[in-house]
Amino acid sequence: MAFGANGNRDDNAPTIDGMQFSCQPSQFTDESEALAMAEARGEHPVALDIDAVENEFHWHDFQSTTYIVSGELTIDVRDTGERFVCGPGTIISAETPHIVHRETSDGYRAVFGFDRNPRELTMPIDKPADTHPSLSA
Repeated sequence: MAFGANGNRDDNAPTIDGMQFSCQPSQFTDESEALAMAEARGEHPVALDIDAVENEFHWHDFQSTTYIVSGELTIDVRDTGERFVCGPGTIISAETPHIVHRETSDGYRAVFGFDRNPRELTMPIDKPADTHPSLSA
């Protein structure tokens, strides 16, 4: 499920391979606002510093919203070749199962709004691209 700028579900959000995905810049100004937005949406928010990352193509089996507080995160979508560069104030929404993507960053801080208690997430968080449910269709 993707959300519009007003915080409500956006059934007209962009889709990639039929899955809703959105990357919306300039949606909030600081971490406290991001935490409040996540809580207002009923998400389980966690603020984290993420070290420099350049990972392989993967997907996630949970719904999440990422609120970039500082730094920059680049997301490359495998099947379309699209690239999203997400800086401070950007909200990234993706429904389950996530599109197959990879992430690159020199490090960033974000609030992650999960659809469940983070302790319930299955490991590894980054699922191998070759196990994506779209491959069994």
